[in-house]
Amino acid sequence: MSAPTTTPPPAATRRPPARRTTPDGPSSASRGTRWTSRGAVHGVLLLAALYSILPLVWLVTSATKSVGDFSATSAFELADFNLWGNLRDLFAREDGVFLYWIRNSLLYAGVGAVLGALICTACGYAIAKLDFPGRRALFAVTLAGVLVPPTALALPLYLLASNLHLVNTFWAVFLPLLSNPFGVYLARTFADAAVPDEVLEAARLDGAGEVRIFLTIALPMMLPGFVTILLFQFVSIWNNFFLPLVMLTDPQLFPMTLGIYQWNTRAPQFPDYNPLVITGSLLAVLPLITAFVVLQRQWRSGLSAGSVK
Repeated sequence: MSAPTTTPPPAATRRPPARRTTPDGPSSASRGTRWTSRGAVHGVLLLAALYSILPLVWLVTSATKSVGDFSATSAFELADFNLWGNLRDLFAREDGVFLYWIRNSLLYAGVGAVLGALICTACGYAIAKLDFPGRRALFAVTLAGVLVPPTALALPLYLLASNLHLVNTFWAVFLPLLSNPFGVYLARTFADAAVPDEVLEAARLDGAGEVRIFLTIALPMMLPGFVTILLFQFVSIWNNFFLPLVMLTDPQLFPMTLGIYQWNTRAPQFPDYNPLVITGSLLAVLPLITAFVVLQRQWRSGLSAGSVK
C-alpha cells in the first residue's frame, strides 16, 4: 500500500521568505549602500554649501583689507579693518565712475526685469489661454529659443543695433533684455495651472476686454509665477556681461559687471585696484541677496506650484 502524497499549496498562498535580520537591525542590503545613506547625503550637501558660501566669506574678509594687507595675508585671515577706506576710494576713483555703473545696473536690471517679466507673462498667458492661428507654432519656436545660448545671439544683435544706430547707447543693452524665451515658457505653464477658463469666460460675458482681463484677473492669479520670472530676469540681467562688452565702449554706460572687469584687468600692473575690485564685487552681490530675501515667499510658492501642477 503506497504512502499518501501531499500537494504543495498554491503559489498565491505561499508565504514570502522571512527577511534576514542582524543583531543591529535589518540587513545591509535593505538599508541601502553607504553612498545613499543619510550621512553621505548630508556630507554632500555640506560640501555643496561650503562651495557656495566660502567665496562669499572670502569676499567679505578681503573687502576689509588695505592694499598691503591684501597681498600680505592669507585668503580668510583678518587684518586691520579698512572697509570704509576702500569704499571711499571706490567712489572717488576716476571721478566717481562707479556711481554711474551702479545707476546703469539698476536701470538695466530693475526696469528691465519688471518690463521683461510683464512681457513674458503676457506672452505666456496669450499662448496658454487665447485661441489664435499659429499658437502651437509660436510655442514651438519659443521652446527652440530656450535652447539657443545668449552668446550665440550677441553678434546678430550687434549687427542689428549697428543698422539702427544704437551701438554704444543705453538702448543697445536694454532692449534685447526684455525678451526671454524661458520666461515665456514658465508663464505659459503657470497660466495653464493657475487661471481657470471658466473665470475668463465669465469676464468676457460681462464685457471685459482681453487687456483688462489679463491685468485685473489673470495677472493677480499668476503673481507667484510673475515674481519667479522677475527674479530670473533680474539675476540674468544683473550678471549680464557679454552683451555690454560687445555693445558698449563708453565707461559711463557700463554696468557693474563690465566696469569691475575693466578694473580687474588693470590689477596685475596696478595693485591698488585689487581692493577696489573686491569691494565693488561685494557691493554687486548685495542687491541679489536683497531681492531673494524680500521676494523669497512669492518665488518659493511659485516654484512649488509649478512643480505640483
